[in-house]
Amino acid sequence: MTDQANSAGSRADSAIRVLLADDEQMIRHSVRVILQHADGIEVVGEAANGAEAVRLAAEHGPDVVLLDVRMPVLDGLAAVEPLVALAPAPQVVMLTTFDDEENVIRALRAGATGFLLKDEGPQELITAVRAAAAGDAVLSPRVTGSVIRRMLGGGPADAVAAAPDSRVAGLTDREREVLVMLGAGLSNLEIGTRLGIGLGTVKTHVGSILGKTGCESRVQAALLAHQAGLMR
Repeated sequence: MTDQANSAGSRADSAIRVLLADDEQMIRHSVRVILQHADGIEVVGEAANGAEAVRLAAEHGPDVVLLDVRMPVLDGLAAVEPLVALAPAPQVVMLTTFDDEENVIRALRAGATGFLLKDEGPQELITAVRAAAAGDAVLSPRVTGSVIRRMLGGGPADAVAAAPDSRVAGLTDREREVLVMLGAGLSNLEIGTRLGIGLGTVKTHVGSILGKTGCESRVQAALLAHQAGLMR
């Protein structure tokens, strides 16, 4: 009995903890059903608005928050900053529609890990949750190109546009290599494979890059790589 309980507790501790936030109950139910059937993922709560999402995230400490852009009381855009300010901070992935590009850009600039279209398939959703939990950016491939182009063309007021050369000046040669690969959209695993280094070392480099450049997410770091001319 004790061994069985310990085993169950171990599985729960190692599972990726997910919080769902969407004002449409049917969408929350559908996402929950998909994730509950995935190995190593646990849904720890559901929220119908952004304010509830922030409260439940502080209470349950999820690894990943799937956050709808448009919700009552407090919308997803306004909820991003208080969510990423939590300690420890969850990875925030925006759930959006194809025509909500401008709001997605605002969410990414606020510190969201990435975005996923609501009509993606079950496997894409599961893969996105696992990628976000691993610290990778989650960008729906159907709209990534246009979002990146618009963010790069946003002007000097953007979160990653100010003095890009000076922001990368303090990086080591290895960190610059990793930043270029972030700019190319590679995952931690792909970066480690190309450089011949372990996953933990990649995560250390990514964390150092974010700290030195002042970027709040891998997405912002990827944009900085382009703006600083490192991708040429």
